[in-house]
Amino acid sequence: MKDMDMKNMNHDDMKMNMSSGHDMMMHGGHMMDMGDLKQKFWISLVMAIPVFILSPFMGLHLPFQFQFPGSDWIVLILSTALYFYGGRPFLTGARGELAERKPAMMTLITMGISVAYVYSLYAFVMNDLLHSNNHIMDFFWELASLIVIMLLGHWIEMKSTMSAGNALQKIASLVPNKVHMVHDNKLMDHDISMVKQNDVVEVRAGESVPLDGHVISGESYINESLITGESKSVKKTLGDKVVGGSINGEGTIRVQVDKTTDEGYLSQISKLVSDAQNNRSKTQMLADRVSGWLFYAAMTVGIIAFIYWLIFGDMNTALNRLVTVLVIACPHALGLAIPLVMSRSTSIAATNGLIIRDNQAMENSRKIDYIAMDKTGTLTEGKFTVNGLKSTDKAFDSKKLLAIVAGIENGSSHPIASSIVSYAKDQKVAPEAMENIQAIKGYGMSATQADKTYYLVNMKYLNEHKISLDKQQIQTYLDQGNTISYLVVDKKVLGFIALGDRIKANTIEFIKELKARNITPIMLTGDNKEAAAIMAKQMGIDEYRAELLPEDKHEVIKQLELEGHHVLMVGDGINDAPSLAAATIGVAIGAGTDVAIDSADVVLYNSDPEDIIKFLKLSHNTYKKTVENLWWGAGYNIIAIPLAAGILAGIGFILSPAVGAIVMSLSTVVVALNALTLKM
Repeated sequence: MKDMDMKNMNHDDMKMNMSSGHDMMMHGGHMMDMGDLKQKFWISLVMAIPVFILSPFMGLHLPFQFQFPGSDWIVLILSTALYFYGGRPFLTGARGELAERKPAMMTLITMGISVAYVYSLYAFVMNDLLHSNNHIMDFFWELASLIVIMLLGHWIEMKSTMSAGNALQKIASLVPNKVHMVHDNKLMDHDISMVKQNDVVEVRAGESVPLDGHVISGESYINESLITGESKSVKKTLGDKVVGGSINGEGTIRVQVDKTTDEGYLSQISKLVSDAQNNRSKTQMLADRVSGWLFYAAMTVGIIAFIYWLIFGDMNTALNRLVTVLVIACPHALGLAIPLVMSRSTSIAATNGLIIRDNQAMENSRKIDYIAMDKTGTLTEGKFTVNGLKSTDKAFDSKKLLAIVAGIENGSSHPIASSIVSYAKDQKVAPEAMENIQAIKGYGMSATQADKTYYLVNMKYLNEHKISLDKQQIQTYLDQGNTISYLVVDKKVLGFIALGDRIKANTIEFIKELKARNITPIMLTGDNKEAAAIMAKQMGIDEYRAELLPEDKHEVIKQLELEGHHVLMVGDGINDAPSLAAATIGVAIGAGTDVAIDSADVVLYNSDPEDIIKFLKLSHNTYKKTVENLWWGAGYNIIAIPLAAGILAGIGFILSPAVGAIVMSLSTVVVALNALTLKM
């Protein structure tokens, strides 16, 4: 997905490229496929079971084990197959880590399985082929268990990390591959990549609008929910603009293309999402860092022990000490330390209204000092109610005022418009028929009736056009945080309608909890500054940004990040996708669009902002358990590795491979049990 050049690929290529990384993750420069990893685990497990039964565990014969003439050959063949088949992802990953001079988990695993395999091969040759007098212990059991456990751990990790869809793939799927192009009033189907600016395309009932443009023939209702998050269809007639990805209703329209595939709205959104995802921090997993330290420690201690025992002992003793140190350092428990905690954490999150799509968000949550939230639908219910309607002209009564206002707003998908139309219906007032309904960007709407032009506008319009109004009539509504629209004719205010959006029941308490955690909440809204200030004060929010266009949110997030803050962004709708991807952590409201959800790290499928507090608490506990598991998974090596090297040989104590293996196995059990104790 990196450096995607949309100009130089056709639509099918774009979809294929966008989906190519869906079920993959990177380890040591090696791309691992989840389906392949799952298959390797199950096949390796089947091959490992006979090895567990037929070979001793660090020289110890367990109750379920037995041997028979020729069983050693079966163990050798299966172990060889395991090493080259099941161990391939780790061998390839280690090569990548070493090429980057950053040995980590893959290198440590490769060291363990390679030492175990090569030494066991040496033991097999000496014991079975050369019939050496001194029986040499093999490590086939440890080889098989390490490969199976590591494959399981990486499968669990990948499954929890890569389970969700791909945002860019969803964006690409919003537009069709083929379009109905109009040539000399004849229709021909062409690939979308062939469409140029000013070409004319026909969009039939139920089809997606392929590209940004304007209607030149026909009329229909267009569902723009995939773009705006609003479900109501918008009437489109001659001259109206349409956006690629929206869904046509029952009518057939012809659209003159204004922007091609590489210039349109979806393309720009896709580029912003892609850039933000590619620029995401590449912080290594803590387990990889611990593995790197453990790799250097084991190699250093092992080599020192080998040289010491070679000088003061013999070759067999020196080789035995070296192999014991390197095998004991094998990260059975370390490989499961994080995947088990993350798997448990994901399960707990799901039962508490959270879907964790990126486990890195758990660690990043500790850095968060700002939470940016869209007002409507996140902090408020997103359901506007008419709180006031008043005529300021004696020639207009309230019913006449409502009929004209509803007529202007009829057909619009905006929540305020929908609320006004619903209110008129409840009051049994029929919207008046209006003509030439047009949006006035940044101000409101206009429409004509007979020889009069009506304007339904905001205070900003009144001020700029020097239209007078007795503000005492509206002050009460302003003090309550209402949004007010004014009906104007011939530079005279005929009346106004006040609408308010209710604050969610738990919003105020939620804001208090954020402040208690030293996190600054910031409200983002398209409302005017006066209404935004009042609403923010009622919620207890000190910082807000008002009069924002959808794309302005992305700039706010970028600016905060540039200032050194770590931002958690909460949003919905495709216009929030770049902001969600650009933030340190993106949180999507579950009722939002697929693209917004796929751009986010966390999804609140109950659409309750209070669940953000649950996420922060769970993240804190998850990180705590992760650190604990890393100590249980690797900490025993602080004692076990020096003892295996023979540091206490002077007083007659040398850690035997069997005891070291028992300690290693116990740490794996402790890691698993500790992960199960994770709670909210």
